[in-house]
Amino acid sequence: MAKLTKTNLFKAQGPKVETPIDKTTRIVRKMVKEEAEQRQAKNDRLRNARLEREANTPTKPSR
Repeated sequence: MAKLTKTNLFKAQGPKVETPIDKTTRIVRKMVKEEAEQRQAKNDRLRNARLEREANTPTKPSR
């Protein structure tokens, strides 16, 4: 952290510049998040289809 003095104590700091590594990290995290959301949606859809199929399948009477 920079040393605080009278001249820089209340000056606003400029916006942080995004480095290429920061940009790559941001993009990859966005991609991973989107893939996880798609996977969750697919799992939910398949789970609901399985539960509906099991509910509509007649059970065999046991002897």
